[in-house]
Amino acid sequence: MTLIVDTAPIVALADRHDDRRGAVSRALQLERGRLIVPAPISAEIDYMLGSRVGRQARLSWLQDVANGDFEVQCLDFPEYQAIVTLENRYAALSPGLADLSIVVLAQRFNTRRVLTFDARHFRAITPLQGGQFEILPERRESEP
Repeated sequence: MTLIVDTAPIVALADRHDDRRGAVSRALQLERGRLIVPAPISAEIDYMLGSRVGRQARLSWLQDVANGDFEVQCLDFPEYQAIVTLENRYAALSPGLADLSIVVLAQRFNTRRVLTFDARHFRAITPLQGGQFEILPERRESEP
């Protein structure tokens, strides 16, 4: 089954000092489905890795994409219209292009599974195909 990937878990994975690194690593090791990264998220990952972790982390990310470990997917015209609609629907959350690109690609790939630390948004937003998002990595009781 497909997993849509957000920015922060990939940045945490590259940061030796991030306490969430192990949880992300376990989630990815257990994953058997496709790892889809929306193009807006891919750009965020590149920027965040470069500014927070360093150039080598950026290059490793780009190599992972080049190797096919992650599939970067662009949005099409109707999906941008869906993002505008969602931005208006969830105006109080102000989710933005990156998070909403996850929502529309989740519909395209018929999944509700998201690798993210942004439980606030993804618990409040309803997937376009209904139901609720499954947020990975799963939090343990001792984690905030």
